[in-house]
Amino acid sequence: MLLRFLCLLLFTMELFSYDRIVALSPAINEIIFALGKGDKIVGNTTYCKFPKTSQEIPKVGGYFSPSLEKILSLKPDIVIMQENNIDLSNKLEKIGINTKVVKIDTIESIKKTIANLGEILDNTNKADEIIVSIDNALASLEGIISDKRILIPIGYNTDLSKEIFVVGQNLYFDDIIKVSGNFNALQSSRKGQPVLNMEKILHINPDIIIILSPLMSEKGLSKEELIKPWKNIPINAAKTDSIYVQTGDYAGIPSDRIIQFIEDFKGFLVETRGK
Repeated sequence: MLLRFLCLLLFTMELFSYDRIVALSPAINEIIFALGKGDKIVGNTTYCKFPKTSQEIPKVGGYFSPSLEKILSLKPDIVIMQENNIDLSNKLEKIGINTKVVKIDTIESIKKTIANLGEILDNTNKADEIIVSIDNALASLEGIISDKRILIPIGYNTDLSKEIFVVGQNLYFDDIIKVSGNFNALQSSRKGQPVLNMEKILHINPDIIIILSPLMSEKGLSKEELIKPWKNIPINAAKTDSIYVQTGDYAGIPSDRIIQFIEDFKGFLVETRGK
């Protein structure tokens, strides 16, 4: 019994002793800050820009190409990463660096990661609070409109004769659409980044289009320029003027800020209902 107690005590001490964290994705970086532990981050990636203080933290490389040498130079207690960095995780584990690999592609996996990091970083109360806020935001989508085919293109297309990247059914966007009582206009279980052409767009005939363009201004484009090509094709969304542009950078980052995207999404549904 004493041995079990000592093992549990040592495990608990180890669990809550992370003072030097390297975060290898913007989402992980943001979740750690949301849990009130941003001051423990000693390294992150060049894409970690929120909150603003993240930009002052030493960089270990990009999202897909972090530098092992730079990570080791920061002497981390733990390196937290997504599944795309599994090879790096194995290398670090062999060296003796503690790692945590998380999955954050669906709503449930995002909430699970927030809960897990809350435990690791000793702030389960804040983690629970964030999860409740996500659930409440999702619940607010119910009953606005239903049975609409929603298409979410990604990027800055002003010429629809070219490739059109869209959101598939394996990400949190699809979960949000389903919770709202609607469905993804693109019905495909195929993994990877879906790419459509004009013929396919006309075939699926979306009722609502929400264009994700976080760098719109930097590209020198306006919402009107992004909406115009969609208005010129014979689809339901064009007929009812239900084409929107979402410019927040948080839309593509599966962190606690998903709540902000849900609020944006809700606004588009409410606007569509009024037409």
